[in-house]
Amino acid sequence: MRQDLRMESVRARGEAAIRNVRLLPKAHLHLHFTGSMRPGTLLELADKYGVHLPEALSGGEPPKLRATDERGWFRFQRLYDIARSCLRSPEDIQRLVREAAEEDVRDGSGWLEIQVDPTSYAPRLGGLIPALEIILDAVESASRETGLGMRVLVAANRMKHPLDARTLARLAVRYADRGVVGFGLSNDERRGLARDFDRAFEIAREGGLLAAPHGGELSGPSSVRDCMDDLHASRVGHGVRAAEDPRLMRKLAERGVTCEVCPSSNVALGVYEKPGDVPLRALWDAGVPIALGADDPLLFGSRLAAQYELVREHHGFTDAELAELARQSVRGSAAPEPVRAGLLAGIDGWLTAA
Repeated sequence: MRQDLRMESVRARGEAAIRNVRLLPKAHLHLHFTGSMRPGTLLELADKYGVHLPEALSGGEPPKLRATDERGWFRFQRLYDIARSCLRSPEDIQRLVREAAEEDVRDGSGWLEIQVDPTSYAPRLGGLIPALEIILDAVESASRETGLGMRVLVAANRMKHPLDARTLARLAVRYADRGVVGFGLSNDERRGLARDFDRAFEIAREGGLLAAPHGGELSGPSSVRDCMDDLHASRVGHGVRAAEDPRLMRKLAERGVTCEVCPSSNVALGVYEKPGDVPLRALWDAGVPIALGADDPLLFGSRLAAQYELVREHHGFTDAELAELARQSVRGSAAPEPVRAGLLAGIDGWLTAA
């Protein structure tokens, strides 16, 4: 497959026309809930509730971030928490989800798995169960209104007690027939051991949910290895630091574990200095499945299609290779077979269109 793509890539470099990546069908597997908000929506909600936004959130440009040290990560989390505090009613949730769906449709996404920790919204929405039900209702409505296939990945917080994660895992399984398709683990991977959350992930897997913890972003290859060995991940959020260990990349490729790579996020948080430093080619050449994601567009300033543009511009990916990246995002998703088949056919059509 890779050799065929390389042959096609050589031919593609001679093409005069460059296909529009917004028209390339794709799946979006790494998008956080509050982080999906439009900047203009944040400004309106902050005004509505009298929330003072720091210049980093109100200045019209993505904030300057660097989360590779404790102080930088704290600042990133503080900005995220301030933005989240502006989501206070079911109507706010409905607006955020609908707009996130509209943005994804505009970027060519045919399937979105949005990630949320409902405990973060529970205090303002009447409790944990009402919060999740409000979110799921909003997802169902947005999917119906926009035509975008859309589901939810419930994520536990690594900074909290593992028992909290077990509670969330049981809740996620309970709502598997209402739109929850996966279980994740987010926040600072440098804090807390993956194995402490193994029981929560066991509950989720036994309930039919896919396991998609974060790993290999702020911490090195061992973080990715722990996600695979201790949590039996079928996807890893980020995973880019696996490129530092060839044996680990082979393991990812052999098991077909998809890495949800978010290039703009990696650069914005200081994991890599510039877009060309993100080790996409190393992962690609090792056969590791990749699903490009936008992570938190509110804070990083770019959405899904921009990730494909970045890969094209800074890593020399041709249209044939971009199409394969889109296929890998679809294969790594929890989309039902008819949706997968339709997206894969659309990708082939994008590639063969004049």
